[in-house]
Amino acid sequence: MARSNPTVITIAEEAGVSIASVSRVFNGQPVREETRIRVMAAAERVGYVPNAVARSLKSSRTDQVAFAVEDIGNPVYLAMLRQIQPVLKEAGYRLVLHSTGADTDEEIEVLRGLGQRYADGLIISPIRVTERHLAEFRKAPAPVVVIGSLSEDSPVDNVRADSRTGVELAVDHLLGLGRRRIGFVDGPLDTVPGGARDEGYRAAMARRGLPVDEDLVHVGGFDRATGAAAMRRMLHGGAPIPDALLCANDLIALGVLDELRSAGLAVPHDVAVVGMDDTDLAAASWPALTSVSLGSAERGRRAAALLLERLADPDALLAPRVVTVAPHLVVRASTGGEHGTADGRPAAD
Repeated sequence: MARSNPTVITIAEEAGVSIASVSRVFNGQPVREETRIRVMAAAERVGYVPNAVARSLKSSRTDQVAFAVEDIGNPVYLAMLRQIQPVLKEAGYRLVLHSTGADTDEEIEVLRGLGQRYADGLIISPIRVTERHLAEFRKAPAPVVVIGSLSEDSPVDNVRADSRTGVELAVDHLLGLGRRRIGFVDGPLDTVPGGARDEGYRAAMARRGLPVDEDLVHVGGFDRATGAAAMRRMLHGGAPIPDALLCANDLIALGVLDELRSAGLAVPHDVAVVGMDDTDLAAASWPALTSVSLGSAERGRRAAALLLERLADPDALLAPRVVTVAPHLVVRASTGGEHGTADGRPAAD
């Protein structure tokens, strides 16, 4: 039975948790799923309405939009942020950032937190999309735009890269340079980008009649340490080393370059290296890194535009929209392009 004038203290006593835990649940902050369920069940039993919900009855908007990504320090997400923030600011919205660490529970809490009206909409870029994500997308109380690939029956607007085509561009470029032992270093295969780039690599090699040598394939994380570990394994594994290496992102490629330098090998003379994402790191590396641009900045801009359209009139466009940003290859010295020579030394002026 509902009690008169229940408070957060009432909820805490009913649920058997601390007042701080109740506050975190109602403010959309991360808590354990078990705690969230207990608190919400207790609130329903005693007839409690969170202050955030009450406030939302007085005002239809918060003037805030949330942006949730794995790691806000990643240069890919920084490129997106640089486009999203000014677009939203011009429309009168502040941006709230969430760095989730690719933790599914954290991402689910961010989605559920929309029900507490801390933001009018959400742009989210999960590297894993689970059934739990899809369920929350379907019942989200505010507009959501996903940056990343979803299934065709996705319930929300979706801005995606075309990793498979990007990988093909890189493979064709390396083949055009006469490279045939083309290795590949990837991130986790259970992630959206890792799975897509692995499929793209294998399909591109097969279409061009090239076998995939599993000794030249390495799966780890999307980080510099993975690139270094992969290159060490290939250099000391007993098999012929690759004459080219395609990396699933620029951070991995930087680790490969580190290890090649340590081994005294020249880039691209001994091994040509290609990254993906074309972040600021690619142009600043030594040698400058050839990289597949997946349009990070453009994906951010398009996601912000889609969200603003939903916020302007949530019922105007009922069907979820899918936007695909085309990739392109930026050729630099790591494959013999600008500012480099075939032996990896800087070109003479």
